[in-house]
Amino acid sequence: MPESHPPSPILPITPIGVIRTKMRTKFDSPHQPKNSREERNVVQLHRHMGFEVALRDLAKFDRIWLVWWFHKNTSWRPLVLPPRGDATRRGVFATRSPHRPNPIGITAVPLLEVDGLNIFVGNTDLVDGTPILDVKPYIATVDAFPDSSLGWLVDVEAQLSKPAQYQVCCGETAIAQVEYLRATWGIDFIERVTEILERNPTIHRTRRIRRWREELLQIGCGAWRAIFSVDQKSVFIHWISPGYPDTLLVKEGDYQIPDREAQVAFKALWPDPDRHPKAPLQG
Repeated sequence: MPESHPPSPILPITPIGVIRTKMRTKFDSPHQPKNSREERNVVQLHRHMGFEVALRDLAKFDRIWLVWWFHKNTSWRPLVLPPRGDATRRGVFATRSPHRPNPIGITAVPLLEVDGLNIFVGNTDLVDGTPILDVKPYIATVDAFPDSSLGWLVDVEAQLSKPAQYQVCCGETAIAQVEYLRATWGIDFIERVTEILERNPTIHRTRRIRRWREELLQIGCGAWRAIFSVDQKSVFIHWISPGYPDTLLVKEGDYQIPDREAQVAFKALWPDPDRHPKAPLQG
C-alpha cells in the first residue's frame, strides 16, 4: 500500500513589503539580474510592523538576498521547459521556474541605500509590485561557491558565452512603431526581443515564439507581439502589434490589461496587421 503522510501544516506567510521596479510584465524581466546594467529599484517595507528597528545594521552590506513570492503564478508543474537552452523539459526542482509547488523566489541584489523603510537596490529580475517575504544579508564567505557544478546548465552557459548566432534588424514599419511606443508611452521592449531572437528564434513555448502564419513567426512581448521572419542567420522584424483583441480592450469593469490605453491608441494608427508590408530580409 502507498505510504500515508499526515496532513501538511499550513504555514502563515505575510509579505513584509513590495518592490517597485520599471519592469511591468514577466517579459520585461531578465532570466537573471544583469550586473552590467545600472538600475535603482526600491523595496518598500510596510509601516507599523516594527521594521524600522529590524533594518538596523543592514546598510553596511554590499548585497542582500530578497525572498519573494511569484504572485503572478497560480499553478505548478513537475516538469517545465526552461527558456534557455534546447527544448528539453526539466524537473522543476532543477530549475528556477516560477511554476513551483510553493511559488517562492530568491534573488541576490546590490544594496545601494537604506532610507527609513525604503531599501534601494540595484539590478534585479523582479517585476513591479512583487511581494517581498524576507530580506537577508548576502555573506560571500558562506553564500558563494564559484567552483560548484552547474548541472545541465553547463552546456547552456557555454552556448551563451559564444557570440550571438543571428543578426536581428527591423523594417520601417517596426521602427516607426517602436519609436512611437517609446516616445509616447514609455514602452520599450525591443532590446529584450533582440536578446532572445539573436540567440535562437525558433519556435519555443516558454520563449513565447510560435508560428503566426505562412513564413512568419510571432514572439510574445508582455502585452505586445513582434512579427518576424528568419532567413538563414538573419531575423527581420516586420511589425509590432497589440497582444489583446478589441473585445477585451473595450471591456468595462475591473479586468486588468497592461498598456490598455497604449494598445487602443496604437490600433488607431495601425489598425490592421494583415496590411503591413512584408519587407525583404536585409544583410
